[in-house]
Amino acid sequence: MVTVKEVQSKVDLKKFVKFPFSLYKGSPYWVPPIIKDELESFNPNKNPVFKNAEATFFLAYKNGKIVGRVAAIINWLEVKDQNLKKMRFGWFDFVDDFEVSQALLEKVADIGKSHQLDYMEGPVGFSNLDKVGVLIEGFDHIGTMITWYNHPYYQSHYEKHGFVKEKEYLENKFLASNADPKLFVKANLLIKKRYGLREMNFEKSTEIMPWVDKMFDLFNNTYSSLASFVKITDVQKEYFKKKYISFINPEYIKFVVDAQNELVAFAIVMPSFSKALQKAKGRLFPTGIFHLLKAKKQSKDVIFYLIGIHPDYQNKGVTAIIFNEYHKTFSERGIVNCIRTPELEENTAIRQMWKHFDPIIHKRRRTYKKEL
Repeated sequence: MVTVKEVQSKVDLKKFVKFPFSLYKGSPYWVPPIIKDELESFNPNKNPVFKNAEATFFLAYKNGKIVGRVAAIINWLEVKDQNLKKMRFGWFDFVDDFEVSQALLEKVADIGKSHQLDYMEGPVGFSNLDKVGVLIEGFDHIGTMITWYNHPYYQSHYEKHGFVKEKEYLENKFLASNADPKLFVKANLLIKKRYGLREMNFEKSTEIMPWVDKMFDLFNNTYSSLASFVKITDVQKEYFKKKYISFINPEYIKFVVDAQNELVAFAIVMPSFSKALQKAKGRLFPTGIFHLLKAKKQSKDVIFYLIGIHPDYQNKGVTAIIFNEYHKTFSERGIVNCIRTPELEENTAIRQMWKHFDPIIHKRRRTYKKEL
């Protein structure tokens, strides 16, 4: 018999965070989070997303053993401002037992119904900067710190429980050597001259900080038309600024500004921390921090995390400026592999942007939906 209990203590929340460590023990593809960071992201006193969202965490037990978990989430900005009556759920992990997954999903559905929401969708996080989607292809590729990994049986559980495909996401990768300078060096000069633009590169994180709010404003402006977009609020900007920007190599952040020094495009790339996180085993100390710092300096794989272009400059070749700058940086650092984060299958513009780099789709992931 399966029993589902709501997480109501720090001890149980730590069990919630650590459950995947046993579920994926020995997997060469699963990338563990830093336990401390994961706990803080679930803390309403530390994560500002809780000013506009709420979450309830559940653990499933069978024969006295933890066999599953799920976070039931309501983003009130989405529900009230966008009138999307959606019950979100994420951090959904379980053993291959349909009774377990069903019991957890029923808890999510109960919360959604109690708030008169129309449907539930997952796996998703609190916002657009969280992890998204259940992996349905590419199980033999290592994960990243910004995606969930899961066993192949997950998909069958969603479908057996009456869920249907809502959104599909593609993950691509390509060799840095595929970036032929002929594709963007000349275009870079033409575009800068035509529109009065210039690139901005950075050597220190402190140089970036005054621009971060503008960057997130541009992010909101760039993606507001996409399905499921929830804007980044001012308090979240401060949170992400303090938590992440200082940890990203400053030379991996590129800006493009116009003649008035207004930001028109940006891109953020991160070194791959996947293997370092596997070595850290969820802990920064005593040795985890050294694995991460080493990866920050020496990783030959990079992840394209975010890219944003002002609507007035989309489809005008501004990406040639960004690609030109990254080509120079990657050549200096000896970067080998470029990995892109999950992109909506319907986002044809982003695929068009990368077509000359001969990308390979190596993973697919999906969110599932069910009416309440």
